[in-house]
Amino acid sequence: MDIKQIQDLIRFVAKSGVNEVSIEQQDFKITIKTNQPQTAVVTLTPPAPTVETPTTSATVPSITVTTPVVNAPAAEDTSKYITIKSPMIGTFYRSSAPDKPLFVNVGDEIKAGKVLCIIEAMKLFNEIESEVSGRIVKILVDNASPVEYDQPLFLVDPA
Repeated sequence: MDIKQIQDLIRFVAKSGVNEVSIEQQDFKITIKTNQPQTAVVTLTPPAPTVETPTTSATVPSITVTTPVVNAPAAEDTSKYITIKSPMIGTFYRSSAPDKPLFVNVGDEIKAGKVLCIIEAMKLFNEIESEVSGRIVKILVDNASPVEYDQPLFLVDPA
């Protein structure tokens, strides 16, 4: 299994609402765990998608309840701000090391390609670069916090 397949598996686990997935093959074993509250335990592998569909729908309302709270203040800003979202599950870091300066602060001007943060996933540190130019309006995640796939990280004013 290569890194791309592992990243795809992480995204799938994040979207499905499953708390833990273990895969064993001849030459390796991988276990992916999330921090989501457990709603059901499923041990059957083939029927899992069918059985977990209610679990996923049971988990979605709790996520949906959280999402409007996060997006409610940003709903006004969405019309003029661009949201930069996490491309993966991992731990969000604002600097490359605790003693190093932060990549960006509120009010900083950024250009496309500038490193905004690092997301650590499975002991790999991935630099997240901006795809837009503008000014950082808000940083939506605390340093060293876990982030989910597609979770908003920054608000950028493109003006």
